Amino acid sequence: MRRPGEMPVTSEPAPEVTSRAEPITDASTLDGAKGECAVVVEHLTKHFGERVAFDDVSFEVGYGEVFGFLGPNGAGKTTTVRTLGTLLAPTSGSATVAGIELCPENGPAIRSRISIMPESPGLYLRLTVMENLECFAGLYELDDIRGRIDRALRAVNLADRGTDQCGALSKGLRQRVALARALLNDPAVLFLDEPTSGLDPVATHEVHELIGSLREKGVTIFLTTHRLQEAERLCHRVAILSTTLRLIGRPHDLRDQLFSRSLDVRVRTRLEDPDAVLGGLPGVEGWEQAPSGYTLAVSDPEIAAPQVARALVGAGADILSLAESRHSLEDVYLELINEDVEAKNR
Repeated sequence: MRRPGEMPVTSEPAPEVTSRAEPITDASTLDGAKGECAVVVEHLTKHFGERVAFDDVSFEVGYGEVFGFLGPNGAGKTTTVRTLGTLLAPTSGSATVAGIELCPENGPAIRSRISIMPESPGLYLRLTVMENLECFAGLYELDDIRGRIDRALRAVNLADRGTDQCGALSKGLRQRVALARALLNDPAVLFLDEPTSGLDPVATHEVHELIGSLREKGVTIFLTTHRLQEAERLCHRVAILSTTLRLIGRPHDLRDQLFSRSLDVRVRTRLEDPDAVLGGLPGVEGWEQAPSGYTLAVSDPEIAAPQVARALVGAGADILSLAESRHSLEDVYLELINEDVEAKNR
């Protein structure tokens, strides 16, 4: 249930989650000092000729934060990652990645401080896991290559698979090898682009556990995904992109920002005069009929719920359940994307 006339969409970060004077999230796994940012993006824009990939995008990502970047196909998510990873030059705007200004001359320095794991792992299938990692460690010109590889394989639970040929591995295991490769240089920021795309539920769960373990260790992760439950489970904050940045914040804050609070009431039989029972109750701002009862817009569920229960019992109604409505991140996403579709079709 939307708040009437409310338009929370903005390309600017929400004050409560972007102020340098406040911690970006209250999650206990953040290890960065208060106000420190791993990524700062200010009015970043990328055009390909007349086509706009993304436009006037601004946000910040704190050290130790898992930041979800959501949006439909063609929204500009991967292009944003490629731009921040120095693979593409922005058309306008500015950014700082791992404390380094995004500009052509700083490309090598930024690339040494980050890792990007693309949707397709891009491994050499005729080489073993160990040979793949040795190859990429050499490209990074890293020291202590064997020690780094051992640590990376342990981090993704592949310590006993180093001699396996990558072409013989399942897609889920290849994703884990790709994640190990991304960890070789101890990146300050890890960009994961659709890391569970095409994986079965078991492999997806394994990748989620790996990301969760990195989250607990304070690794800064920039996660693009189409899986909204994935983002809700793993991310401290999420941003929803549809060429422009539509909304940004903690998932539960976005739900409160976009939807009014409401109670779902299930009763055995419908009320003869619902308005006489539900209308005018303290804390109840309105009601509408639902398939199995009523949905009530309320200012504060803790105030309204006891009043509603007493009123229903007084009217002789048999209450089957009475609970606050819980909107998911998917509800938030679909609401915003549907708004975009409707706006384009006008």
